[in-house]
Amino acid sequence: MKTPKKLVLAYSGGLDTSYCAVHLSKDLHFEVHAVSINTGGFTQKEIKKIEENAYKMGVSTYKNIDAVSTFYKKVVKYLIFGNVLKNNTYPLSVSAERIVQAIEIIEYTKSINAQYIAHGSTGAGNDQVRFDMIFQTLAPEIEIITPIRDQKLTREAEINYLKENGIDLSWEKAKYSINKGLWGTSIGGEETLTSHKKLPEDAYPNQLKKQETEKVKLTFFQGELVAINGQKNTPEINIEMLNSLASVFAIGRDIHVGDTIVGIKGRVGFEAAAAIICIKAHHLLEKHTLTKWQLQHKEYLANFYGMHLHEGHYLDPVMRDMESYFKSSQTNVSGHVFITLKPYHFTLDGIQSDHDLMQAKFGSYGELNSGWTADEAKGFIKIIGNQNKIYQQVNSSK
Repeated sequence: MKTPKKLVLAYSGGLDTSYCAVHLSKDLHFEVHAVSINTGGFTQKEIKKIEENAYKMGVSTYKNIDAVSTFYKKVVKYLIFGNVLKNNTYPLSVSAERIVQAIEIIEYTKSINAQYIAHGSTGAGNDQVRFDMIFQTLAPEIEIITPIRDQKLTREAEINYLKENGIDLSWEKAKYSINKGLWGTSIGGEETLTSHKKLPEDAYPNQLKKQETEKVKLTFFQGELVAINGQKNTPEINIEMLNSLASVFAIGRDIHVGDTIVGIKGRVGFEAAAAIICIKAHHLLEKHTLTKWQLQHKEYLANFYGMHLHEGHYLDPVMRDMESYFKSSQTNVSGHVFITLKPYHFTLDGIQSDHDLMQAKFGSYGELNSGWTADEAKGFIKIIGNQNKIYQQVNSSK
């Protein structure tokens, strides 16, 4: 008897990967080993449901790998250190976790000696690039199979196929493509395929449940969120707790518009309360504790870091170089940040830190100073303006 071909399927439990599971096992006769990488956002009940559905699709085995801590340590930590927001808007919720998921999937594939790997990406998006690049780099000997991309399937065709094969689950939620994770939830739907429509209120995972404001104290140590309201926990748990506190205010909603890896413009909705609050609070603390040159160089490096991560270049050594700089810059980024949660938004009220550079005894901005004389100030202003004066004198007649 011929030995079945062993294949690992990156399985989310959604429509695309459900189609892949049935098609690969039934039509192409693969021994399908489904694996989900949990990078946050799922309850144990939801994980159990995904497992039950995977076996309904005919997979041989199913495994759920908890990678929340790995995701934080390898990626999220540096997104906070860098205050990374793509196009000054999007905290890279999906692209960030895809990298870790791809690495974990490859490690699992190698561990069970599978010769093939499959994912449910289409041919029009970013995920196909991120997955394939990681897979090809870390395991060039393993063949990649992508049924949705190769067959150019519509969602309607996938649903009809599953029904014809006895899989008649409810795909009502397929109206919106939802991706939940530690660093936020992305939402794609017919509205995001246009340039003018907004997502309806019920498309977002969390609804407004709290009207009265709430004060929160966030504590950072060397750039990492170590406590909320004085309660210490690991940073990844604190991020989850912060999301629970803020989600009842429907904070962190927006729509991101950007350039996809494949060269077309893309639009996606997202809800990332904890990510947005963390980044903004951390950035405020940095404004008080870092020098202006540290802040300036971090800003453009963060832009490069976010772009490379988004484009799938996580394994390039330049990423480790930038991470080293980010880590070094966080030596004095410790203290408390005080925020107020409100319906649909939040305010940054202030900070308290032993490293606050506003505590210097030289003087207060716009007030009296004690670090230099009036004549010294006039001399400084004269010299710092020299180049502009020279330029104007040389070019005034031209």
